[in-house]
Amino acid sequence: MQSTQMRMAKQTCFRGTAPKAQRMVAQARGRRSCQVFAVATAVKTVKIGTRGSPLALAQAYMTRDKLKENFPELREEGAIEIVIIKTTGDKVLNQPLADIGGKGLFTKEVDDALLEGRVDIAVHSMKDVPTYLPEGTILPCNLPREDVRDVFISPVAKDLSELPAGAVVGSASLRRQAQILNRYPHLKVENFRGNVQTRLRKLDEGACSATLLALAGLKRLDMTAAITRTIPIEEMLPAVSQGAIGIACRTNDTAAQKYLAGLNHEETRIAVVCERAFLTALDGSCRTPIAGYAYKGEDGKLHFSGLVATTDGKEIMRTSRVAEFTEEGAINAGKDAGAELKKNARPGFFMW
Repeated sequence: MQSTQMRMAKQTCFRGTAPKAQRMVAQARGRRSCQVFAVATAVKTVKIGTRGSPLALAQAYMTRDKLKENFPELREEGAIEIVIIKTTGDKVLNQPLADIGGKGLFTKEVDDALLEGRVDIAVHSMKDVPTYLPEGTILPCNLPREDVRDVFISPVAKDLSELPAGAVVGSASLRRQAQILNRYPHLKVENFRGNVQTRLRKLDEGACSATLLALAGLKRLDMTAAITRTIPIEEMLPAVSQGAIGIACRTNDTAAQKYLAGLNHEETRIAVVCERAFLTALDGSCRTPIAGYAYKGEDGKLHFSGLVATTDGKEIMRTSRVAEFTEEGAINAGKDAGAELKKNARPGFFMW
């Protein structure tokens, strides 16, 4: 329906007082268009929950930018807010992860904020996410995966093979420790925790001779200049879900689910599903070194490699699978590979 002022303006125009009438029509239309614009832009602020480390924030900003690219209504000022949440893993830095609870140390508080409605979506490094999700949440979105390889960083050597007997490699990862000691039993691996910047500072201060980090994190932080050597996957199988970012939301939040559906990279999601099915089949904990990597091959098939090891690296069991690149094929391949290794492991092999 037309406003009274709009009708009056048109009637006046017909009586010949056009300039004033045109101004009245323009003003009425302007007010009406402003009202429509206000309704169109009254978008609920999307709150992104994240840890506060530089890498976690880089991943949250990446998520924010992709939301803006894909959804015009989220480009308005104030449409997206990043909420920093401190997790147990961020607070306790002087103990190995396995000694303070293992998986979930970097996700629980962020997931709690999601369930309580303090944030709308939660951005996680997928390798930190337990194989189970809190009731009331789903993880329907993976961003395109970054390079999954590990890198060697050292001020004194170009490669692990160049380190002398007794040299200390700093790493909090039992997966890296086992694979290092399997190839180079003359080296020592000591607990080495903290964010990327902290670990590089400790290395510069002489706390150890070398360290290994995920290439993905260094690329996201624009810190690849620190790399001494990128380690081939054949030498160092990556952690399950390494290089993948996952975004969770509440099961009943249809608006968030719409946004995440628009960001999801299906090839990454299926590969991650396979790796996490492998981990689930092994009942994987942070006390047993486990590695797994799935990808889409040139033949269009899913290719998976996995291993479990003892922490001293003296025993490593490996497996591989090729399957259809579908969610069902990925789950079955991961489960079957995990079941094989679990069945073949000697009593006491797995640490809980």
